[in-house]
Amino acid sequence: MKKTSGRLTLPSENNFLKETEELIARLGADAIRDSDGTKLDEETLSLPVKVYSTYFVARGHNEFAKEHMEECQQFYLMSKRVTAFSHHLEIPYMDGFFRKQVTPDFLHDPKKWWELIDRTTGEVISPERWRLSPDKFVKSSGEKAEASKENSKSSTEETKETGLPSYFLQDGETALLILEDATPFHEYTLSFLAFALWDPTEMYNHITNNWGDKPADIPFDIRKPYSNRFAKEELKRWLKAHPKTDVVRFTTFFYHFTLQFNHEEKEKFVDWFGYGGTVSVEALEAFEKEYGYRLRPEDLVDEGYFHSTFRTPTKAYLDYMDFIARFVAKEAKELVDLVHASGKEAMMFLGDNWIGTEPYGKYFKEIGLDSVVGSVGGGATLRLIADIPGVRYTEGRFLPYFFPDTFYEGNDPVPEAMENWVSARRAIMRKPVDRIGYGGYLSLAYKFPKFIDYIAEVAEEFRDLYEKVKGTKPYTKLKVGIINAWGKLRSWQAYMVAHALYYQKAYSYFGILEALSGMDTDVEFYSFDELLEEGVPKDVDVLINAGDAMTSWSGGEIWKEEKLLSLFRSFVYNGGGLIGVGEPSACSFQGKYFQLADVFGVDKEMGFSLSTDKYFKTAKTEHFLLEDFPAENLNFGESQKSIYALEKETEILEYSDGSVHLSAHDYGKGRGIYIAGLPYNLENTRLLLRALLYSAHKEEEIRKWQCTNLSCELHAYPEKGIYAVVNNSMEKQSTDFYDGRGRKHSAELLPGAMHWYTID
Repeated sequence: MKKTSGRLTLPSENNFLKETEELIARLGADAIRDSDGTKLDEETLSLPVKVYSTYFVARGHNEFAKEHMEECQQFYLMSKRVTAFSHHLEIPYMDGFFRKQVTPDFLHDPKKWWELIDRTTGEVISPERWRLSPDKFVKSSGEKAEASKENSKSSTEETKETGLPSYFLQDGETALLILEDATPFHEYTLSFLAFALWDPTEMYNHITNNWGDKPADIPFDIRKPYSNRFAKEELKRWLKAHPKTDVVRFTTFFYHFTLQFNHEEKEKFVDWFGYGGTVSVEALEAFEKEYGYRLRPEDLVDEGYFHSTFRTPTKAYLDYMDFIARFVAKEAKELVDLVHASGKEAMMFLGDNWIGTEPYGKYFKEIGLDSVVGSVGGGATLRLIADIPGVRYTEGRFLPYFFPDTFYEGNDPVPEAMENWVSARRAIMRKPVDRIGYGGYLSLAYKFPKFIDYIAEVAEEFRDLYEKVKGTKPYTKLKVGIINAWGKLRSWQAYMVAHALYYQKAYSYFGILEALSGMDTDVEFYSFDELLEEGVPKDVDVLINAGDAMTSWSGGEIWKEEKLLSLFRSFVYNGGGLIGVGEPSACSFQGKYFQLADVFGVDKEMGFSLSTDKYFKTAKTEHFLLEDFPAENLNFGESQKSIYALEKETEILEYSDGSVHLSAHDYGKGRGIYIAGLPYNLENTRLLLRALLYSAHKEEEIRKWQCTNLSCELHAYPEKGIYAVVNNSMEKQSTDFYDGRGRKHSAELLPGAMHWYTID
C-alpha cells in the first residue's frame, strides 16, 4: 500500500514537539489537538497542520464560577428509601452522594421545589408536615438571590470565608429531613434540588488520571444571567487569544449527561442520555410559562429511575426534552456564529456536555456546526457518528484512549486497537466517517512502538477505504426499520449505554445494531407514534421490535393501541417481515403477553395459562435460517424463558430447557420471526441476515454479493464497479463468495485483510 496522508487527527501536548513532528510524518496526520488535561505550546501550535482546540463553555472558568455560585448547574436528586419504624422519621438525604460533587440547594425555597413522597402509597406529603435540619432557607436568602442579579458580592465574600456560600451545606453538617407524623412501616423518599460543584467528566478524569490537587472545575448554567453573558464574552476573548486555532472543538456545550458519584468517589448513576443536569428553578419556571403546566420533581426523578433511556418516556418528560433541546440549539448557535465570524470552524464532541444536542433531533441542524467528532466503540457507534445529517464532515475517535489505565508498563494496547478497528471497519464499508483520530496523552502512546506501527497501518487503510467508498451507495439487499419509543432521536443508539459498553440486560439486543452496522441493508429508526401517525413507509421490507417488556425499546403499554396492532398485522399480512427479539410487543392484555403472538406464532407463559397444554416442542434441524450452522451454535445471551409455540404451523428452530428460542411463522404473504436474544457475534450476524431475508421472502439474496465463511463479509459498490472481500477476524481465513450474478469464487485472506475486485 502506497504512503498517503491526511484525514487523521493526533493528540499532542506541551514539551513534546520533536516526537509530535515524527509521528505526524510517520502516520500521515494532518491535524493535532489538545485533550482534557493537556495544552499545546506555541511551537507545537506552529506545526504545518490543522489545530483543534478543546473549548469548554460551562466549565473550566473557576474564577468566574466562584463569583457566582448561585448560578451553578443543578440536579434533582432522590434520597435513599427510608422506612419509618415509628411516627418519627429522619431521612439523611445526602447519604450515598459525593459531597464534593453536589450540595443541596437552600437558596430556593425547599418547601416549594422539593417533594417528599410516601413510596408505599405514592402520596406527596404536604411541605407543612416536614422540616429540614439544618434549615438554611430563610426569606433573606431569597432576597439575596434577587439581589445577586444586580450584585453577587455578598455570595463572593461568603465563598472566600468558608469555602462555600452559607446557603450550601457546610463541612460537618448532616442534612436531615424530619417528619413527625409518618406512617409506621411505610417507605419514604425526598426529591431535592442540588447544586453541582464539580463537572462530572473533569471529576472522572481527575480520579482516573490522578490529577491530585488540581482544582475541580465548577459547572455553571448559561440559562442564568451572569453565566449567559460570560459564556459569550469569554468565547469572544478566547477566539482573539487563539489565532492559531483552526477548529474550535466544543466539549460539548452546556449540560452534561447524568453522571452521579457516590460517597466512595465511584459512579453511582450513569445515563448517557440523561437530562438530570439541565434542571434549575429558572428552567422550571420558563417551562411552566411556555407549556401551561408545572413540572413536578417526580416528572424528572421518575421513582428513582430518572427517566433512563430504557424507560418509556412520559408526555411531560418528552415535553421537557423538547424544551431543553430548543434552548440549547438557540444558545449553541450564537456561539457557533461567533466562531464562524472569527474565521474558524466549529466542531462538537459527541459526549460529555452533549445533552440537548442530540444529532438526530429536530433542532440540531439549526446550530450550524461544521463537524461532529465522537468516540468509536464499534460498528454501531461508528454509524451513529457517520450517519449524522447537517454537518460538513464527521470524525471518529478510535480506541484505546492514550490513558494510563491502558498504556502502562507490561500491557499491550494493540489487541484492543485491532478489535476496535476491525469492528468499526465493517460500518465504514457501509458509511464512512470523513476522518479518524485518537485522544489522550501522545507521550504515553509513543512509548509503545508496536502500537504506533499498528495505527500507521490503520490510517493508511482508512484513507484507502475512504477514497474508494465515500460518495457511493453500497449494494443493499433490503431496508430494515427498527421500532421503539424514541425513533429517529435514538438512531444507532437503541439499547446503548455509555458508548456501547456492556450492560447485562442490554447486550442481548445491542447485538442487533452491531450486526446491522456493517450489513448490506439500509436501516431507519421509527417511533411508535410516528408509525401511528404516518403508517409504515412503503420502502421498508422488515420491521424489528426488540427489548425487555415495558421498556422504551419493546414499547410497553403502547401495545394496547388497537391501531398499532392492526398496522403491524396488515404490514406482515401483505408481505412484510417482522422480527421480534426478547419480549417484542409484550404487554399483558386481553389474555396474551405478546400482543403480536398471532404474527410470531409464539407467546410467553406468565403463569396464568399453565393449565393449557402446550404440545408443540419439536424443532426442525434443517431450515433456511440454519444453513450456515446448527442451532446449538447460537448464543441467545440473557435470552428468555417459557416461550411456547401456539400452533403446529410455527416453525420451531431451537428448543431447549422447555422454551422456544428461535422460530418462524407464516402470516399471510409475510412472516414473523422470534429470537430470544441476539448478542453480537459472527453466527448471530449471519442469523440476523438470514432472518431478514426469510421474513421478507428474499431468500435468493443470500447468493448475491455474499461470503460463505461467517468470518468474512463482502461489500459491493456497483456504481464504482468494485467490491471487497473482508476478513473480520484475527486469523487467516478461506472463503467462497458469490458475485452479483450468483457466480461462486474463492479467496484466501490473512488476518484482518481485505481483497478488492473489479465487477465484470
